[in-house]
Amino acid sequence: MAGLATPRPAEPPAAAQCGGFDIAVAFSGGLDSTALLHATARTASGLRVLALHVNHGLQAQSDAWEQHCREQAAALGVGFASRRLSGRPGPGKSVEAWARAGRHAALQAMTVQAGADLLLLAHHRRDQAETWLLQSMRGAGLAGLAAMPAAQWRDGVCWARPWLQQSRQTIEAYAHEHGLRWIEDPSNADARFARNALRQHWAAFEGAEVGLVQSAQWAQQALQLASEVAEADLQQVATADALDLTAWAHLSPARASNALRTWLSQQLQQVPATLVQRLLTEAKPDAALRWPAPDGWLEAYRGMLRWVPEAEPVEGGDRTIDLSRPGRYPQRDWGGAWCVTAASAGGVPAECLHALRQHRRRGGEQFQRGPRTVARALKKAYQSAALPASQRQGPLLSWGEQLVYAPGLGLDARVVAMPGEPRCLIEWQADPDLLQGEGRDEPVE
Repeated sequence: MAGLATPRPAEPPAAAQCGGFDIAVAFSGGLDSTALLHATARTASGLRVLALHVNHGLQAQSDAWEQHCREQAAALGVGFASRRLSGRPGPGKSVEAWARAGRHAALQAMTVQAGADLLLLAHHRRDQAETWLLQSMRGAGLAGLAAMPAAQWRDGVCWARPWLQQSRQTIEAYAHEHGLRWIEDPSNADARFARNALRQHWAAFEGAEVGLVQSAQWAQQALQLASEVAEADLQQVATADALDLTAWAHLSPARASNALRTWLSQQLQQVPATLVQRLLTEAKPDAALRWPAPDGWLEAYRGMLRWVPEAEPVEGGDRTIDLSRPGRYPQRDWGGAWCVTAASAGGVPAECLHALRQHRRRGGEQFQRGPRTVARALKKAYQSAALPASQRQGPLLSWGEQLVYAPGLGLDARVVAMPGEPRCLIEWQADPDLLQGEGRDEPVE
């Protein structure tokens, strides 16, 4: 099928080849991802393909859908891996946003663990047009109107959408031609979700699909230009951790706004539009003010604007822990448990597991997401993964001075066992019910 021959972007610096799978495909089991997995398996001659499924746990059929995907992958002769999301969105929070953030984090983690550097997603032309319309109706700026890029690197993994120029009708025809079976998710008909509501009236926009996608492409070009201008401006008006308000004030209003939004995106996980507007109005070189910001606040003092993180909550105690046997290790003072399982691939070398240090964050920790990436500040790793504070809670694990595990991110790539070494997988599972009573390190079989 046309579209799979989309070239990869150039390799990022310091990229290196390693074993494992060559291509990962996000596989929900729906029409689009089923067709993409089938086409990839047929055309990726000599390459090892892995289907990645994320079980959101939101539907009664979720486990049955996961089993369907497992069987489809086996029938195609490709690998299969899955991950179930834990928790639920908080009161008043968007189910769509919660599921999207969890899905993206799970896909990235599974791709890295598999040793792949290319992740294919089945978004097509209508998806792109819908995204542009929804972002436009929300009053989005260039970043929103640019919709979905055809390819982008995220921490050593190329997220690619080879079918952004394909119509849904073409993909559906391909699926019928090859007799494919796919899942129909009943929640796709739930008009409470904005994208579903739009799809129910898509006939009114279908003729404009190509034009809407072209608009997204123009926005992508404009966004790239704005990024290049901001990078040049920030070299003049920003230091490693602060924005020089005196120098920033000499920029034109458009360039000042562009530079501010870019600088904020380097500091914060999310950049609320209301915060940008307040800063444009109130941040002056002689100001001594604070503004609430995600996970902390912004502080203007002596002509410099800085982001100040909230103090990390002190939850459990620091101690040495032995995780050398498979099982579940409740940590009641942290409100969760370590789950250790024997593994044939990935995982931590067994020699590391006898005397791990369990501890809270102190600042300065470095985390490496994948074998082709460089170690970076743990805070930056969390921001890059778009993990909210609620998914970062729990203790860190270290072996000597080397960070081993960070909740929400998983294993540091520098401690993954080499082929042939005995190894175990470690996962932190939050469980607030464990906050009562005393902790224990013995595995519960």
